[in-house]
Amino acid sequence: MIVIIDNGHGVNTAGKCSPDRQLLEYKWAREVGLLLQEQLKAHGIEAIRIVTEDKDISLKERCNRANALCNRYGTANCIFVSLHCNAAGADGRWKTAGGWCVYTSPRITKADALATCLWNAANTVLAPYAERFRVLQAKGAYDPKQVPFRADWSDGDPDYEAKFTVLTGTKCPAVLTESLFQDNKSDMEYLLSDEGKAAIAQLHVEGILNYIKSVAK
Repeated sequence: MIVIIDNGHGVNTAGKCSPDRQLLEYKWAREVGLLLQEQLKAHGIEAIRIVTEDKDISLKERCNRANALCNRYGTANCIFVSLHCNAAGADGRWKTAGGWCVYTSPRITKADALATCLWNAANTVLAPYAERFRVLQAKGAYDPKQVPFRADWSDGDPDYEAKFTVLTGTKCPAVLTESLFQDNKSDMEYLLSDEGKAAIAQLHVEGILNYIKSVAK
């Protein structure tokens, strides 16, 4: 199985940062993407980052690069994972939203199983984050409606569905993860910590490995 890693955005993508600019999403996504690639290779899984440049690469080009790998290795032998962190607004102000979630394209597809494996891994690997979340929520860091693991169960599984280009324009099963909120101070601190980066990379590793095991049966 070839894991295609898509690092979200680029240095020239406007607005994709924390309000104080401590967290730059393009940089964070590349750091976590590299960790993910290294950890997968340690497990004997081939992982390829399709965006190694710092500058933003168009969504069409990202799909073209992913599909070229599908053509080379076989669509059935590839999965696509796009790494992002979320934001609750575009006004440059701190928010009280938080949590982790995963997206697939609309309708039931092979990506749903991959998304569910990632969701389950997040609930396990990010358990310390969830405990921290609830403590800080009581102090007002997150509004009362927020949960550490966000989901849309309307179709029986936890992933959200959206017509994001990288999900609809790639040939293989494709997911996009939104790992916490860059415009929440508490989430941002976790995202920038060595612990947070390692945990988020690890949840992707475990989810991908569990998915590969499931399709190999």
